[in-house]
Amino acid sequence: MNEQINISNVSNNIPDYDFPCLLLTGLFIAALVIGSVLATKIILIGSIVVPGGVLAYSLTFACADILTEIYGKPLTNKVVWVGLFTMIMVLGLIQLTIIWPAAPFYTQADSFKALLGSSERIIIASITAYLISQFLDVWLFANLKELTQGRWLGLRNNVATIFSQLVDSVIFVTIAFYGNLPIGDLIVGQWLVKIVIALLDTPFVYAGVYLIRRYQRNLEI
Repeated sequence: MNEQINISNVSNNIPDYDFPCLLLTGLFIAALVIGSVLATKIILIGSIVVPGGVLAYSLTFACADILTEIYGKPLTNKVVWVGLFTMIMVLGLIQLTIIWPAAPFYTQADSFKALLGSSERIIIASITAYLISQFLDVWLFANLKELTQGRWLGLRNNVATIFSQLVDSVIFVTIAFYGNLPIGDLIVGQWLVKIVIALLDTPFVYAGVYLIRRYQRNLEI
């Protein structure tokens, strides 16, 4: 007995997430992935030493706060999980490509490994710090929103991001560099840079929330 599936009914059961939600999710994933790649270069900001991906990674917190403000904690937590699986996949594919035998005429295998290769400690540090700090940021932002009854977006954004970034810096630097480098200076330096970025991206968080709400209101008309 053949069963016919009504495609229209199936489509109607799929959640209709709007374009801004998909866009923010894409930006979150893109910033996370490129931040992991750029982190292989160490840069100087003034006299502070930080990974090259610090700006890209910091943008994930802004995206997460906008998502939480508009769509709520449950959806943003799902985005964080998607980010985790994406990061694991990307890091796994990079490691697989590194160990895969190079073509005889390819002479840049060592440079490729030096550029994209990461030690086990760095990979574990990145994944652990990401998972804990992102869920903490979403939880803290959502609870501050409830506590302030939806007011003071900028304050909520900065408190949640700055505290979560502190946790991120402590976890990542401790796991990645403990016993090899002076972790105290690295933690403080990275956190200070992340504080500055968090303060500078506040207007973009306001703008993002405003534009999405305006977009949603126009859809209702």
